[in-house]
Amino acid sequence: MVNHRVAVSSIVAKPGRNREKDAIIGWRKPHYAWVVAGLTFATLLMAGGIRGAPGILVVPLETEFHWSRATISFAIGVNICLYGLIGPFAAALMERVGLRRTMLGALAAIGTGVLMTSAMQQPWQLVLLWGVIVGAGTGVTANVLAATVATRWFVAQRGLVVGLLASAAAAGQLVFLPLLAAITVSEGWRWMVLAVAAVAFGLIPLVAILMRDRPEDLGLTPYGDTAGIGDRHTKPAINNPMRVAFAALGAGLRSRDFWLMAGSLFVCGASTNGLIGTHLIPACIDHGIPEVTGASLLAGMAIFNFLGATSSGWLSDRMDPRILLVVYYALRGLSLVYLPFAFDSFYGLSMFSVFYGLDWIATIPATIRLIATRFGTEKTGIMFGWLMVMHQIGGAMAAFVAGVLRMDLGTYLQAFLLSGAMCLIAAVMVLFIAGPSKTPRSVVAPSPA
Repeated sequence: MVNHRVAVSSIVAKPGRNREKDAIIGWRKPHYAWVVAGLTFATLLMAGGIRGAPGILVVPLETEFHWSRATISFAIGVNICLYGLIGPFAAALMERVGLRRTMLGALAAIGTGVLMTSAMQQPWQLVLLWGVIVGAGTGVTANVLAATVATRWFVAQRGLVVGLLASAAAAGQLVFLPLLAAITVSEGWRWMVLAVAAVAFGLIPLVAILMRDRPEDLGLTPYGDTAGIGDRHTKPAINNPMRVAFAALGAGLRSRDFWLMAGSLFVCGASTNGLIGTHLIPACIDHGIPEVTGASLLAGMAIFNFLGATSSGWLSDRMDPRILLVVYYALRGLSLVYLPFAFDSFYGLSMFSVFYGLDWIATIPATIRLIATRFGTEKTGIMFGWLMVMHQIGGAMAAFVAGVLRMDLGTYLQAFLLSGAMCLIAAVMVLFIAGPSKTPRSVVAPSPA
C-alpha cells in the first residue's frame, strides 16, 4: 500500500529542491496551497447546492406525506439556524482537530443526513436529518472554512482566494439547483437526495488523501510568503478558542453598534435565505410556474450575486458603508413589495431575479467594513461569525413564519410585504451605526489566558 503522505508530497515543490532545474526549463510546480483551495472550493460548492435544495423539496414532501408547509418550513428553519449558529464553534473545532478532520466529519454528516432522508416517514425525522444533521454539517463548510483556509495557506492573493471561496456557495446554487429540480420532476425527490448524497460521499476520499491542515505539514510556507513569516499567520491560537469566542461575544453585546448590526443582519437573513431561498420555488408553483423554471430563477440570481458582492466590496473601500447599506436595504425592500405582482409575467420575475440577485449578498462587504472599523481588524472574523448567527436566526424564523402564513392565508403576499417592510426599517437602522470616519472603540475584552 502506498502511503498517501508520500504520494502527496511527491507532487509538492519542496523548498530549495529542483530550483535550478525549474529555472532552466522555465517552469515551477504550483504551490500546494492551490490544491487545498481547490478542495475547499469543491466542498463549499457542494454545500451551496445542498443549501438551496430544500426549496425543491417543499412541494414534493407536502404532496406525498401530506405534511403541512409550516411543518416542512420548521425543519428548514432549523437547518438555516444551525448553519449560522455552528460557525463560531466550527472555527474552534478547526483549531482543535485540524481542517482535514473537520471537513471529513462535516462531509460524512451531510452525506449521511441527506441519504437517510430518502427513507423517512415522520416529520420529526425531517427535522432531525435535514434540520439538525445536514444543517450542522453545512454550517461547518461555510464562510468560516473559507476564511481559515485563506488565512493559513495564503499571504499573496489572499483577498482573491477569499472572494473565490465565498462565491462557491452561489456557484453551487447555480450548478446544482436546475439539475436537482430536473431530477425531482423526472425521477422523484428520492433520486434527487440520493444524487446529493453521492456527491458528498464522493468528496470524502479526495479530502482524506489530498487535504492538509497547514503548509508546515508539507515543509512549506504559505503561498507568497517570501519573507518567511508563515508561522505568524498559521500557528494555532494559544488561548482556548471557545473562551476567546465567548469573550468577544460578551464584549459585543455591550456595544450599541453590535446590536444595530445584528438587527440589520437579522433582517438580511430573513429576506434572503429564509424567505426567497426557501419559498420562491413554492410561490412560483402556486402561480402555475413550473418547478424547474423557479429553480432556474434562483440559479440565475447566483450569477448576479457574484457581480453584486464584488461591486459592493469595491464600493465599500470608497464610500461610507452605512450609505451603501441604506441603499441596499431600501432597494431590497421595494423589490420584495413588488414581487407578489411579478408572478403574472415571466419577464417581471426575470427582472426581479436580476435586481434581487445583485442585492442578495451586497450587504456583507459593507457590513464587514463597519465591523472592522468598530471592533478592530483582528476581531473582525469572530465578530462577523457571531453576527452571522443573527443572520441565520432571521432566516430560520422567516422560513417558518412564511410557511405558517401560506398555510393559514393561502398566499405568500403577506410574507413578502412584511419582509419588504422589515428591509425598509433596516435601512433606517444602519444610519445609527458609528461611521468609519470615527476612531474605533476598544470594546473587545482581552482574550482570557
